[in-house]
Amino acid sequence: MTLPEQFDSLIEPLIALQHLLDRFGQKGVIIGGIATGFLGKPRFTVDLDAMFLASTQDIPHILELAKGVGIEPRIGKVEEFAKKNRVLLMHHTASDVNIDISLGILSFEEEVVERSISHKIETVSVRLPTPEDLIIMKAIAHRPKDLEDIRTVVDNNPNLDHARIEKWVKDFAEVLEMPDLWKEIEEILKK
Repeated sequence: MTLPEQFDSLIEPLIALQHLLDRFGQKGVIIGGIATGFLGKPRFTVDLDAMFLASTQDIPHILELAKGVGIEPRIGKVEEFAKKNRVLLMHHTASDVNIDISLGILSFEEEVVERSISHKIETVSVRLPTPEDLIIMKAIAHRPKDLEDIRTVVDNNPNLDHARIEKWVKDFAEVLEMPDLWKEIEEILKK
């Protein structure tokens, strides 16, 4: 697979992020706009997102591994911030592209990693969630661009496992107190 033209400036930091993921034992996935670009339709994005299965005790280890692939913290007190917010705010030093690494611990996130698929892109294999799992993550984020991303993933993947999406969206809707979330996602899936 060739990286869409919109992502040209992200090739080098994407390779570095995947190398970091490899060094962390493949316990994570690339998510966000890049994943949407491959599983749905390419859209403009200027940063990279990943989810690593990691506890807050793993933060120093991830930071050390990141340094070895040219990824550094983009804020002071990055460990303190990550322990509080469960996200490492990083950047690729050579390109200055921002990278957010969410620290996942939920059973759903474990399943996302177990079910993830490696996609060969250019000279690197990138670990991405399944289309269903990306839809679920986008439903939870629930911003207008996430809903549009869901539409493009649905359009590009006609054989989705609707039962999996429904189960997890309903579970998260209950926890997040968003009772209409499944109805909204169901409408997108029907189109």
